[in-house]
Amino acid sequence: MANVNIKFNGKEFLLSCEDGQEAHLEELSEQLNKKFENLKNDLGNIGENKLLLITSIKIIDEYFETKKKVEEKRKEFKDLSNKFKELKSLVYEYKENKENEIKKLTDQQEGFKKEIEKNKYDYEKIIDDATNQIETFLEKANKEDSIQ
Repeated sequence: MANVNIKFNGKEFLLSCEDGQEAHLEELSEQLNKKFENLKNDLGNIGENKLLLITSIKIIDEYFETKKKVEEKRKEFKDLSNKFKELKSLVYEYKENKENEIKKLTDQQEGFKKEIEKNKYDYEKIIDDATNQIETFLEKANKEDSIQ
C-alpha cells in the first residue's frame, strides 16, 4: 500500500492506495477539488457539508449520464453488430446463389458444346450421305448415257 498526500479545500489529507495508483489518486482528488472550488465560487460559502453534498450529487449525476451514454452506445454497437451479421449473412447467401448460377451456366455451356459436336457430326454425316447418293446417281446416270 502506498500513501499519498492530497490537498482538498485547503487542507492536507493522507490517503492510502494500491501501489502504482498514486498518480491516479492525485488526479482524482484534483478533479474533485476543482469541482468543489467551482461550486464554492458559484454558490458562495454555504457550508462545507452542503458543498460536499452538492459536489457529490453533481459527480454522481455526471457518472449516471456517462453510464447512460455508454449503455446507449453499447446498444447502438450491438444493433450495428447485428446488422453487420445480417449483411454478412446476405453476402454469403448472395455469393452462394451466384456460385450456383455459375455452375448451372457452366453445365448448360457443356451441354451446348456436346449438342454442337453432335449436330456437327450429324451434319457431316448428312453431307457425306448426300455426297455419296449424288455420286451414285451420277455414276448410274453416266452408265445409262454410255449404254444408249
